[in-house]
Amino acid sequence: MDAEDTVIQPETFVLRERLQLLKVPIDIVPPEQVSDIIYELVGSNEGKNIVLLSLWDLLRARSNKEYRAFILSASLVIPISKSLVGGAQFLTGKQAVRYMPFDFVISLLTALEERGLSVYLLGGKPRVLKKTEKNIRQTFPRLHIVGRYAGFFKKQEEGSILEAIRKAAPTLLLVGKGVARKEHWIARNDKLLPRGLRLWCSDIYDIFAEQKKHPTRYVFDHGLEWISYCFENPFRFFRVFLFLYYKFLVLIYWLFKLDKPGSQKPKDLEKSKR
Repeated sequence: MDAEDTVIQPETFVLRERLQLLKVPIDIVPPEQVSDIIYELVGSNEGKNIVLLSLWDLLRARSNKEYRAFILSASLVIPISKSLVGGAQFLTGKQAVRYMPFDFVISLLTALEERGLSVYLLGGKPRVLKKTEKNIRQTFPRLHIVGRYAGFFKKQEEGSILEAIRKAAPTLLLVGKGVARKEHWIARNDKLLPRGLRLWCSDIYDIFAEQKKHPTRYVFDHGLEWISYCFENPFRFFRVFLFLYYKFLVLIYWLFKLDKPGSQKPKDLEKSKR
C-alpha cells in the first residue's frame, strides 16, 4: 500500500489537557501518548499545526498578534523550555512534560513510520538537506519521503513549492531553517497547504546532517541549553532581561490569580449559553 493510500482512523479519542500560561496555551502530552495523539491528528481531514514552544516564543505570542493567533489555533503546543514547565506548575499546580525538540521530532517520525506514512522536507541548505534525507531514509526505512526542497529560496519560487507540496500530500510537512518568516510561513500559507501535520523546527536539518549537535540530556534536563545558543550569538545574553520579565509576569499572575485553572470557559460552551 502506498503512503497516500494509507488511512488513519483513530481507535479512541485521546484526551489531553491544555493549560493556559500567561494566556498562552501549552499541552500536557505524556511520552506514552505521543503516538496515539499523532494518529488522532493525522485522522482529521484538516491541516494540523504542531508548535514547539520556547520561553521566547511565549513572550513573542504575547506581543505579536499574528503569532499569537497561530499558537491559539495550533492542534498541539509542546513546551521545550524548563521555565515554561516550572511556570505552569507554579500557577496551575499541573505538571507539563517538556521535550527536547530533536527527541520530539524523532518520536513523531517514528510514529509515522510505524504506519508507513509520509513526510516532505522543506528548508536547510541543499547539501544539508540531501544528507538529512539520506540519514532519515536509513533510520526510518518505512517512512516515505515524498519530496524535498531546500530553503533560502526566492519569493517567486514559493508558488511552485506550494504546488509541489500539495501534489505530494505528505502526512507531515517538516519545515526547517531557511524558510522566510519561519512559523509565519506556515500560518500565512495555511489555506494553500494540504491537510496533514505541519511543524517548524529551526535546527532540525543541521542536526540530522550532523552539522550541529543537539544538547546532551544532562544539559537539557538542567535547562542549560541556552548557554550554548548565547555563545553562537552573544546578543542572546541580553535575553536574561526577558527571563526576568517572564518571572515578574508569573509572579503578577500568581498574586492576582490571572491564570487560575478552569477560569476560562470553552468558546463552544460560552456560545451555548447565549
